[in-house]
Amino acid sequence: MRVRTTTAAIVAVLAVAVVGCSGDDGGDGKADTAKSAAPEASNAVPEASSSADTSGAAKNAGIPPEPTGAERDALLAAVMDVNGNLVHDEDKAVDAARNQCAALDGGTANPDHSAAQRFSYDGVTLSDDDGKHINLALRRTLCPES
Repeated sequence: MRVRTTTAAIVAVLAVAVVGCSGDDGGDGKADTAKSAAPEASNAVPEASSSADTSGAAKNAGIPPEPTGAERDALLAAVMDVNGNLVHDEDKAVDAARNQCAALDGGTANPDHSAAQRFSYDGVTLSDDDGKHINLALRRTLCPES
């Protein structure tokens, strides 16, 4: 239930941020709204990658920028090592990885379970042990511990 509430709140904040960006006259009011809700974003999973992901809201939520080139290849290879079916939709795997980085850096209570849930899609169901391996792979690639 908490995940649904948090997801709904994040979707609402991102909707306000996107609408605010298209009609923003340079004021800071919209940015302050996104910043105040950013700590809750560590458990949210966006539906798809977009140029809005590089916005201040995503950065404040701890979501790293979308990897490209060799960094993207290394990330996908690491996820494939856990379960090859996870990279059939590469964009979905990258989005899940970016959001899991935010969860890892945001102090999620059970990051292994969070990763298992976040990467269980398209008929693939992962265990908490799989989630642990995903987290280790993410720490080696996209989101090293700071």
